[in-house]
Amino acid sequence: MFTRRHLVAAGLAWPLHRATAAHEDVAALLRQGGVVIAFRHALAPGTFDPPGFRPGVCSTQRNLDDAGRAQARRIGEWFKAAGLQPARVRSSPWCRCLDTATLAFGQAEPWAALGSPHGAAETTNAESLDALRHAVAAAPRDRFEAWVTHQFVLSKLVGGGSSSGEGLVLRADGAGAPQVLARMLIPA
Repeated sequence: MFTRRHLVAAGLAWPLHRATAAHEDVAALLRQGGVVIAFRHALAPGTFDPPGFRPGVCSTQRNLDDAGRAQARRIGEWFKAAGLQPARVRSSPWCRCLDTATLAFGQAEPWAALGSPHGAAETTNAESLDALRHAVAAAPRDRFEAWVTHQFVLSKLVGGGSSSGEGLVLRADGAGAPQVLARMLIPA
């Protein structure tokens, strides 16, 4: 086991301190409420789903590996240690997202708006983004929601990418556009 002295010697103490500070900021924002923490699903090796993909049939999809399942559990452990419980947990209907949400929070409410936009019609994508924007603006004022989705969804929603298992704390600005207030990454 590494001690703080080993981490300092290896040059890792500063990034760990920054990560801890960032996680404390995330916890404070979640406690205030009126926000959504939107996660990209935990580690699922590869890119895109294989040919023949079918929603609801996990064997046809790209899924979490052992590291991804462990990462999802660690996300849940962080929330438990921080004493934080989402008012609602929503997930893309894709298996890797449902598995991330269930392993982290013990439950998941599938929501098509969080589904991957690839292969969907532009009108469907626009409707989904509109629903997500409205849901961020309607986040419970004294609580928070947790969502699990895909990189493509988060990129369209906030204009930037995210890593596997990374959570973005979102709040609507005065015009109703989701703003990233903080980021949290529990490594795989």
